[in-house]
Amino acid sequence: MRLSVPKLQLSLPALRLPEALTGRLGNKPVPQGILPFDPWLLLATAALVLTGFVMITSASMDVAAKNFGSASYFIVRHGSFMLLALIGAAIAVMVPLRIWEKYSVPLLFVGLALLAIVLVPGIGREVNGSRRWIGLGPINLQASEIAKVCMVLFMAGYLVRRLNEVRSSWWGVIKPAFPLALYMFVLIMEPDYGATVVLVGTVMGMIFLGGMRTFQFFILVGVAGTLVGALAVAQPYRLERLKTFTDPWADPFGAGYQLSQAQIAFGRGDWFGAGLGNSVQKLFYLPEAHTDFVYSVLAEELGMIGALLVCVLYAVLVARIFLIGRQAEKQEQFFMAYVAYGFGFIIAGQAMINIGVNVGALPTKGLTLPLLSYGGSSLLVCCGMIAIVQRIDYELKRLRLAQTTPAQRGRTRRGAGDD
Repeated sequence: MRLSVPKLQLSLPALRLPEALTGRLGNKPVPQGILPFDPWLLLATAALVLTGFVMITSASMDVAAKNFGSASYFIVRHGSFMLLALIGAAIAVMVPLRIWEKYSVPLLFVGLALLAIVLVPGIGREVNGSRRWIGLGPINLQASEIAKVCMVLFMAGYLVRRLNEVRSSWWGVIKPAFPLALYMFVLIMEPDYGATVVLVGTVMGMIFLGGMRTFQFFILVGVAGTLVGALAVAQPYRLERLKTFTDPWADPFGAGYQLSQAQIAFGRGDWFGAGLGNSVQKLFYLPEAHTDFVYSVLAEELGMIGALLVCVLYAVLVARIFLIGRQAEKQEQFFMAYVAYGFGFIIAGQAMINIGVNVGALPTKGLTLPLLSYGGSSLLVCCGMIAIVQRIDYELKRLRLAQTTPAQRGRTRRGAGDD
């Protein structure tokens, strides 16, 4: 007796490499001299990520050896975060912008739900008195990082749908205040004052670039400034921070300890630094040396020159993001433009606040330095934002290529070859 076993035929979808890796824009070859990605944006991002890995390695080894029994504890974890960020960016760069636009409204509620889940006992994790993280086994997901991206995508979609209303009436400007107020309320409950400031500044910047009237913008700045100031003095610990940052040396071993130790790090660094790995402040003097205050360790080891070079990298990064956004606006791809602007505001705002805190120009806030500080959520989200901006750049180039004639493309190739 023979048994006949039916043959199973599995049909697997063909896997396609990202077009940016195949040298094509859509179905057309890339003209000579045109890259399907922005090289300056990519180089600045890679330089900041690698610099961050080196500085986290230097700043965390002694603390990790004491607290976790292994000097490589934070190094291995951050290396894993870098790998996850690379995978996440590769996925994000393959998602067309029309998908983000289609789901921009549901994403608003996704961000709000994540912020609310953080407050649920047993799910949200409390660190240093703040409940900002969702526990996912061995890692913590910072909900506010994802929520900021969700808000930017929603605002970009809103500005596209209601652009005429935003430019012609108060109601179009005020409408976004309602979802923003919900986000702010939950963030203050955590509390996460730094993320609140960044989010408010980002939304206001996007609306301003959307074309709101100048007098409306100044009125909103006044209202937002009053609200932010009221929140700053509403809690005693925030008021104490405001008093401390003006003169940290008035209480160098109490409320002003972090800022005074950060200033010592800058002083030791001088112009050319004490040398990579030679920081003294990271040896249990400067709290959070590998996270919020990694820039101070960098300044101590690489000096003022190294610290300024990092600022230059951020300037290049943010400038390229805004230039891509401006190009999208010129090509009347407004959703792409506002997404790029929003991401540019987030990265620029966080970098300015973190560096300002490190140099003592701003009160201490728990904001990471984008792409450079230790932290999986921040690194993953920042790389995802930059991947989306690269996708915007790619789609804009594909649109321009589709609108050119074969003769024009031939002239472009000959011109590039002559150069």
